[in-house]
Amino acid sequence: MSSYNASFYFAKQALLDTGWEDNVLFEVRNGAFTSIQPNCTVSDDLPETTAILNGPMLPTLANVHSHAFQRIMAGAAEVSLNPNDSFWSWRDLMYKTVQKLSPEDAQVIATQLYIDMLKAGYTQVGEFHYLHHAQQGKPYTQKAEMSLRLLDAANQSGIGLTLLPVLYSYSGFGGQSPNIGQARFIHTTDSYLALQQECKTAFASRRLNEDNKHKLGICFHSLRAVTKPQIETVLQVLEQNKVVHIHIAEQQKEVQDCLSWSRQRPVEWLHNEIGLSDRWCLIHATHLDSQELATIASSQAIAGLCPTTEANLGDGIFPAVDFEQAHGRWGIGSDSHVSLSIVEELRTLEYGQRLRDQQRNRLHRPEQNRIGDNLFTQALLGGNQACDVSLGLKVGCRADFMLLDDSHPFIAASQTADVLNRWLFACNENLVKDVFVAGAPVITNFRHRLEESSRQAFTQVIKKVMYDE
Repeated sequence: MSSYNASFYFAKQALLDTGWEDNVLFEVRNGAFTSIQPNCTVSDDLPETTAILNGPMLPTLANVHSHAFQRIMAGAAEVSLNPNDSFWSWRDLMYKTVQKLSPEDAQVIATQLYIDMLKAGYTQVGEFHYLHHAQQGKPYTQKAEMSLRLLDAANQSGIGLTLLPVLYSYSGFGGQSPNIGQARFIHTTDSYLALQQECKTAFASRRLNEDNKHKLGICFHSLRAVTKPQIETVLQVLEQNKVVHIHIAEQQKEVQDCLSWSRQRPVEWLHNEIGLSDRWCLIHATHLDSQELATIASSQAIAGLCPTTEANLGDGIFPAVDFEQAHGRWGIGSDSHVSLSIVEELRTLEYGQRLRDQQRNRLHRPEQNRIGDNLFTQALLGGNQACDVSLGLKVGCRADFMLLDDSHPFIAASQTADVLNRWLFACNENLVKDVFVAGAPVITNFRHRLEESSRQAFTQVIKKVMYDE
């Protein structure tokens, strides 16, 4: 009755897509939920292989935006070197750091990062991947070398990967020549399409895509890094059902530069010149006017919000209250990975709105007035769409789920309806005790099987890359 390799799982509390239910029996076949039966009891004639789960059972989330290599920088840029420190001064440090990374280093960083994401309750990650080449921009013999390192890291950790190889060709709007710090990122349209083909071939390999957890999407770094003909060519050549990600309107300077170049704001330009749809994930989209906000919402594109990174970089506050009222779709990502906590991302998103508006309880919808429940639900739905996956406690979805620690007083004592609010607004320690991906355990009692060896390897990479030891 206790084996976690079972095909059946029994949870006393489970957050289904229809809401909380008690005493739920789940059947898992081929990594997906095939049957979900609420209102069972342990005394019922349960299948012999049923595993009894301890703690509230929740769906896991997809992390819509990650730059894996930037994890090594977390906490290293909090020194004032410029009275006008901003994203742009932070970017200079990032360029210096990236020059030192080998493929082996990148895999070590990503492996530890993905383990930490799993421990937080993320089981799919949208990897916005633009570190393509060797130092000075020399291509590797295997053009997809760095992409394959991320695939290997995902397989080692057990997380699902939505790989988003980035087309990055220029340093500014209108096709300005790239600078030396960007040399490892740069592709032409043709070389980018060749990279996509190599990645597609790798994804077809069973070794690199166990349980079909991995997805391949399209990615443009930003409007300042590509041209309109490039976007049009890539969208025409590659499959029409792939998700498409892009950084947009993160900084006021970016908006002003776009206006100077085109007389249109970034989202306005993208909508008018290319067209938006539910394939698109607009990362940050921080600085919008009312028309752009309505455009994103009506197109059903995802706003990919990264609240802790946006706060760390001083980007600004996304207009989430207005976006919610327009029924906009959004997901969360950890971006530069100053935090890997679902709790911190969602709490920061809500608290930013409260601080700006000087009012409590901002992000709710007519159908859901509990803030934690609304935040978690929207992050689940938006993450699924942006990362091209189906997560959730629902028949047909991949059997990914997490269990919260029911020994914590706020979880043990609370009524079920209060669990998400208690977790997201009252707890600082990590309460994600167990995590399953495609029906298999990857985090057990807060630990990953590779935890010790991965941490040791990551420690050595930090010393080498950041401190030249």
